[in-house]
Amino acid sequence: MLDRLVRFFTSLRLTVVLLAFGLALVFFGTLAQVDEGLYAAQNRWFRSFVVVHAHVGKIYLPIFPGGYLLGGLLIFNLLAAHTRYYRPEKRKIGIAMIHLGVVLLLVGQLLTDLLSTESSMHIREGSSANYSEAGRSFELAVVDTTDADTDKVVAIPEHRLLKRRDIAHPELPFTVRVQKFFINSSLSKESGEGYQPVKTTAGGGRGLWWREMPHETAMDRGDTPSGIVELTTPQGSLGTYLVSAFLHPQEFTHNGRQFKLDLRPQRFYKPFSLHLVEFRFDRYAGTEIPKNFSSRVRLQRPDTGEDREVLIYMNSPLRYAGETFYQADWDKADEKGTILQVVHNPSWLTPYFACVMVAAGLIFQFLTHLIGFARKRRPA
Repeated sequence: MLDRLVRFFTSLRLTVVLLAFGLALVFFGTLAQVDEGLYAAQNRWFRSFVVVHAHVGKIYLPIFPGGYLLGGLLIFNLLAAHTRYYRPEKRKIGIAMIHLGVVLLLVGQLLTDLLSTESSMHIREGSSANYSEAGRSFELAVVDTTDADTDKVVAIPEHRLLKRRDIAHPELPFTVRVQKFFINSSLSKESGEGYQPVKTTAGGGRGLWWREMPHETAMDRGDTPSGIVELTTPQGSLGTYLVSAFLHPQEFTHNGRQFKLDLRPQRFYKPFSLHLVEFRFDRYAGTEIPKNFSSRVRLQRPDTGEDREVLIYMNSPLRYAGETFYQADWDKADEKGTILQVVHNPSWLTPYFACVMVAAGLIFQFLTHLIGFARKRRPA
């Protein structure tokens, strides 16, 4: 039985089958983006172990292997086959390098999926920013604004709000109890089909109507969450508040301190700031055809004393502190603001190392056979 398992997991047939399923996964996952949207399709098809009850056009798939399962099996198959068949010899070093490079490429993609984050930084000319914001994830920020110089912020991530449980934190003098939370919602000042009255006892939510909306899958649109939270202490309730990405922060006072509740895009704070000195949108002479758009920013980091200007433009990002800042968009109304895409990917060099290793292995293997063939061709 053990021998059969070893032969199965080290067989070339398994490799071919897994690669065939991989091609089918790319095909179905790409088609699924039409109905599910890019991000939902990525998570369902490529960032999962199994896809169940999938409809791709008129095709129904009750179950299909996901990207994590196929990738994991390919890595296991490759390592098992290499361990079983590889014999340490000088002329086979190239094969080992090729196998290791392929494994490194697959592992690098997994690490990218698990560790990388994308966000955006919006800066107006003459202003600075020290944080970027996620495009599709939110957080409930409880901000203590009592001190004039600094704000104390406790950020509750969206996935904790979805669990609808009590949330306590040492920095908060009260507990946040999530009564309702909609990942996507709609607010209205008047009743309508499907709308229900917002039932709160404090803040600015009274008199509004709301309803839960389907999860947004289009690339150019996003979810707008809303929820009702209750603030409680051992002495009793401080009131229930409506928090929503549609509304301004809800402000209140407790024990002489000023607080506000803000349901906002998730923020990623930096130990430095970028000050937008100038944004340029160059066009070809006599036309409105874009030629180039760039941002001249001043990078300031108080803890190191660093203060320098950097030009960010198309295909020339800023790489700093483990993050990459790309010129992505701008304020089209007056062309006085820039939007930088911020990518944090700790394993961004892994694909380069993998490709270099595979190329080196192929070259080494080719030269080994070429030199051996040339020696045999020498006249006696």
